[in-house]
This record gives sequence, C-alpha cells and structure tokens, in this order.
Amino acid sequence: MKQISVVAAVIFRTAPNKVRQIFATQRGYGEYKDWWEFPGGKIESGETPESTLEREIREELATQIRVGNLIGTIEYDYPTFHLSMQCFACEIISGKLELLEHENACWLSRETLRSVKWLPADEIILDKIEGLL
Repeated sequence: MKQISVVAAVIFRTAPNKVRQIFATQRGYGEYKDWWEFPGGKIESGETPESTLEREIREELATQIRVGNLIGTIEYDYPTFHLSMQCFACEIISGKLELLEHENACWLSRETLRSVKWLPADEIILDKIEGLL
C-alpha cells in the first residue's frame, strides 16, 4: 500500500470573547470534496515537518505561522493509501488566512469542534485538540 507522509497545522487563536478556537478548512476538490481538515500538506525531500508546514500555509492561506509543539501523529488507512500525519499546534504571525485552495474555512471552539464533517484521519486527533481548547 502506498504511504503518504503529511503535516497538519492546528492553528489556535483566542477570540475577542476569550474563547479559544482552532482553524478548519473545507476541501474543494477530490474524492473528499466538502469534508473538513486541518490545513497542511506533503513533506517534500529535504524538508523538516516544521518547514513543510510554514511553506504549505504560506502557499494555501497566504499566512505566516509559528509552528509549536507536536500534538500527535495519526496513522490511518484510506482505501488506496496509508496516511501518516503529524499535527502541530500553530499560531499566526502575519497574514489574514486567505483561501487560495480551500472552498471554505471557519474557527471552531470546543463546543463547535464536531459540528463539521471531518476527514477520517483528522477526526482521530479531535479528542486531543479538545483538551487544548
């Protein structure tokens, strides 16, 4: 089975009402179109997971982030490939999270975290993320 290694940014913010939130994006293409995910992408040769995330968020969202601690690594078997996904806590340094590749996006709190249809692999990390909100 084909193996794909990716990284995902769990971007945190504290909203004006002091509620901690994370940023989620909705896919606009492919087999899982309209499903929600944490933004990120494939690790390319010579890149560290952190540098991959910085590049991917710049390319997908025109935003500069600071990559923090590893939240967890997800191993998940999709029908045609095995996904290994490292999820990192991140914060925005500059930019406005412009949707250059995604269909939609939203900020989710602990109360709304499960209100969207997450990709199966992304859903696995939600319990850990819930504990950080």
